[in-house]
Amino acid sequence: MPSITSQYLARYRHLTTDDRSGALLPVTGAQRRFVLVRSLDPSGRPDLVPMFFAFPHDTVDPERLRAAARRLAARHTALRSRPTVVRGTPVLSVGEPDGLVIRPASAPGERPADTLRRALAAWDPEGPPVRLFLVRDDEARGEDILAVVLDHAVCDGRSLARIVGELATAYAEDATGPGPSPEETEAERVAYREAVLLQLAAEERAEAPEAVAYWADRLRAVRPQAPAPRPDRVPGDTLPSGTAQARLPGHEGGVPFTGLLDACRSAAHVLYGPGRVVPLGYPWGGRPGGAEPVVGCFLNTVVFPAATGHESAPETTADTWWDDLDRADAPFDAVVNAARTAGSDWTGGLDGLLTVDDDSRRTCLDLAGVEGREIHVDGRPVRGPFAVSVTQGAEIRLRMVWDRAVLDDDLAHRAFDALTRTLRPPEQAVH
Repeated sequence: MPSITSQYLARYRHLTTDDRSGALLPVTGAQRRFVLVRSLDPSGRPDLVPMFFAFPHDTVDPERLRAAARRLAARHTALRSRPTVVRGTPVLSVGEPDGLVIRPASAPGERPADTLRRALAAWDPEGPPVRLFLVRDDEARGEDILAVVLDHAVCDGRSLARIVGELATAYAEDATGPGPSPEETEAERVAYREAVLLQLAAEERAEAPEAVAYWADRLRAVRPQAPAPRPDRVPGDTLPSGTAQARLPGHEGGVPFTGLLDACRSAAHVLYGPGRVVPLGYPWGGRPGGAEPVVGCFLNTVVFPAATGHESAPETTADTWWDDLDRADAPFDAVVNAARTAGSDWTGGLDGLLTVDDDSRRTCLDLAGVEGREIHVDGRPVRGPFAVSVTQGAEIRLRMVWDRAVLDDDLAHRAFDALTRTLRPPEQAVH
């Protein structure tokens, strides 16, 4: 039977047989997942990747910022393309570059964070995949808050530092000068398409029968564990998500990834109880070998079956995790299909998500010599029951967010405490 990737490629080639414009581009397995998730959302809400920066009042020129955003989108095919589905086939539709800078008006008495949350909640999926929001904060520090927001289907975490750096470079350029030439734009489109095709070839190879059988066995016991969302649990004056955060001393080499997985297992134990096999997801991968380093979405979501109540030795977790990584290129939808074929009723929803960032790769946004201070705007809707983000460097920064329609605050805080206890060395434990 043809693999999911080979079936997708056949449909894409049939769809574009007569497309001489090259306006419809194939999507990676990672992008297929985001397009599918959006299609299953009753509101059609996409996954968004926002970055928030605080600048002193009136140091950001909106027109200059708009020209910089347009130049950035012109240089990268993915940033001027809209995820869509044509005759049942997910694709990227390449359009004209847009530098959309939105200045949402704050309601009387509304804080800038509330204004930004409201603006992001009104995101139109049919608009450009990159949008900038600029909100004035008169009450707190006398700052302007700039949000750089992308549709996750056109970028992954490895693209963010580059996007921030190139936005700063474009802002420093003469706004009236020429942008990329048509030849440069076309060359980048060709490079992007080739990178995606190389990624799909790697995914097609990763769907070998041995790998499919491995994931079928690995995930056959996975079941969705989170309770169904209950919107009535969240009063109208309450933010839709909760947040907890902590800072732990860093150490040489950082926490091994398997240690972070075990910490998330501890949190899942508190949230869902013992004796469960919880689907936890984490992004993994990179650009395929031989491809240009294009901006896009290439990181696959790998599933870790977290057995709660089972205190796994670190070396045991490491052994199974290395086996997983040997087959980590298998696209998410193929892995879900393998699990269901093995008898699981899991449909692909993740009961937890882990993302890890290296502090040395983070880039501040510098606009004409004025450095923005990166901040967080909490309380935005989250896609899954809970998500953990870890930034490793001189210290370990932990953040956990959860959907209040699914999880109680008290329970979530106890889960976060379990997570931090797992990561904290015994001599640092608080009694």
